[in-house]
Amino acid sequence: MNIEKIRKDFPILNEKKAPIYFDNACMTLKPVQVINKMNEYYEQYPACGGRSHHRLAEKVTEETMKARKEIANFFNAKNEREIIFTRNTTEGINLVANSIRWNKGDIILTSDKEHNSNLIPWIVAKNRGLRHEIFKFNDVEDFKKKIKGVRLVSIVHTSNVDGSSNNVHEMIKIAHENNASVLLDAAQSAPHKSVDVRKLDVDFMVASGHKMLGPSGMGVLYGKMHLLEELNQFLVGGDTVKNSHYHTFEPEDIPERFEAGLQNYAGMIGFAEAVRYLKKVGLKDIEEHELKLNAQLTDAFNNLGITILGPKDPKLRSGVVGFNVGQMNPHDVALMLNTHNIMIRSGMHCVHSWFNAHKINGSARASFYLYNTSEEVEEMIKRMREIVKLR
Repeated sequence: MNIEKIRKDFPILNEKKAPIYFDNACMTLKPVQVINKMNEYYEQYPACGGRSHHRLAEKVTEETMKARKEIANFFNAKNEREIIFTRNTTEGINLVANSIRWNKGDIILTSDKEHNSNLIPWIVAKNRGLRHEIFKFNDVEDFKKKIKGVRLVSIVHTSNVDGSSNNVHEMIKIAHENNASVLLDAAQSAPHKSVDVRKLDVDFMVASGHKMLGPSGMGVLYGKMHLLEELNQFLVGGDTVKNSHYHTFEPEDIPERFEAGLQNYAGMIGFAEAVRYLKKVGLKDIEEHELKLNAQLTDAFNNLGITILGPKDPKLRSGVVGFNVGQMNPHDVALMLNTHNIMIRSGMHCVHSWFNAHKINGSARASFYLYNTSEEVEEMIKRMREIVKLR
């Protein structure tokens, strides 16, 4: 990876006072290729797709079909019809939660370290007579104990709290042996390593474009075709039906039946451009680069006595370093770093349940991506030494 060359593709990193941006687990920066591709839509063919029969509309349809195919290839879906465009991971999970034809008493199993996006929908589902059970994150033995009688396993692949991952290969296999389907939250894994839905044999998968160089308000739901065909429609209206009468309607084919209303065409096209960029750079190289930065920061933090969340081995924490400096408020740590143009996140990272269960009042979090450098990490280490002295 030529990091210097990569950084030139990101306008904000070429400003006179470029930020040291370590908040990539929340939102990544956008390369000029993605920005230009989205502007291409607004400037050259800003029309509806899949509706009108004129030159501009046909161009929109052509580009969005290409985008769906590009994203399907990125995740190795069997065909592009298995890809449903959503606003984000949250919407994808809610679509599944509200569309499966549930039976009263059906059990949903999640880990104890789920983002609110993969927790709250299942708490709400209890109102419909469903049960929600929890197993210990990445504990295969506990998973085996809890899997009996489960209808759906809905689990995060990589945690946004500390970067550790569930052993999803093993868990998916065990779930299928027990006749349970699996929904995988790949929001924090898809941007950083290969998520091959067929190799994993996962039933549903969700991800967000804004965490992988793409536009905000753009996500994806993958589903095996026979399972998508069994889903009820959740959001309905324009473009989700082939025909309608005053009291009946005929559903559209998949994937359109799940994509209600006018779509975010620029977002679809921009998302596809983002995955093209990632494929060109290489996910394996991106993953290795992030692990090196993680190891660099981890070594320094260990020497400074800073508490790091998750596994001690940085290789097990991808590009995320969640940490606390003694009893200091993590928001204060983030604000002090911000005065030096270093941008991290602080708080409970939408995983309040795990922090509350462990009686931890949040954490600071640095998260890396392909454009971050060793020099930037050294600058953070320098400023963290000053902060530790304040403790």
